[in-house]
Amino acid sequence: MAKRKEKAIDDNFIMSPKYDFVFKYIFGNEKHKDLLIALLRDILAVPEEEFEGIEIINNELIKEFKEDRKGILDVRVRTKLGKQIDVEIQILPTEYMAERTLFYWSKMYSGQIKPGDTYDKLKKCVTINIVDFKCTPLKKLYSSYHITEDKTGYRLTDILEVHFLEIPKLFDEEIERDEDDPIVQWMEFLDAQSKGVIEMLAEKNKDIKKAYDLLQIISKDEKARMLYEAKYAEISDQRTRIKSAEEKGKKEGKEEGAKENAIENAINFLKLGVSEEIVAKGTGLPIEEVIELKRQMTN
Repeated sequence: MAKRKEKAIDDNFIMSPKYDFVFKYIFGNEKHKDLLIALLRDILAVPEEEFEGIEIINNELIKEFKEDRKGILDVRVRTKLGKQIDVEIQILPTEYMAERTLFYWSKMYSGQIKPGDTYDKLKKCVTINIVDFKCTPLKKLYSSYHITEDKTGYRLTDILEVHFLEIPKLFDEEIERDEDDPIVQWMEFLDAQSKGVIEMLAEKNKDIKKAYDLLQIISKDEKARMLYEAKYAEISDQRTRIKSAEEKGKKEGKEEGAKENAIENAINFLKLGVSEEIVAKGTGLPIEEVIELKRQMTN
């Protein structure tokens, strides 16, 4: 009996770490939780000891809105002191990102207690958004937010902490970046499209080296690759639909603006006593519409 011919695997192929199940395989797996700890340590700028006994409690929050089906994955953890951290990676753009972030933060925060519990049971909740689109106007690759008094900067409470890592800003020449900054290195790793880029990062950062080793393993798995290609095609299709909708909106906006301009010119010409026929030819408006404009002006 003839043996089944195995599909050749391209040795140069590497999956993008920012795609949901790839990110989950590297950072949401109990077997290599140390990589998640390294990522959290670098983003939150806290000692690694704070994450001793960390527990992955949920890798995906409940999705309630249509906008959530946009290449979003959550890895949610709890420290031994009860602090909860939600790391979300999102590929496609979402409107009202700040509002959406606070909504899901509030669910995580309020979900810690049940009726009758006292407020002292509430622990700090942190949201980390790693996004493949620009969502803040700041000239910064990453930013963090707390509740502070407007003028003095006094922090009212430490229970809320929100971070944004905006990957496309890596290519903004106006934004300065430090190539030795671990957060910048993680962002570059997540966005890397080739082995060469990741290998250079792996030489600088031992944690990225380990993440790269795992990435090579999953990239050689035939079933994982099929899943990845399907996910890649799905995201590409959605990006195409978004771009088409944006271009259609721009076209309709230009057409609407041109129509408004034509009407304004027609009114000005009619005020000067120019005949309806000449106004129609000069503005491109139908003669009936010009006649109606003149009628409205005389009423």
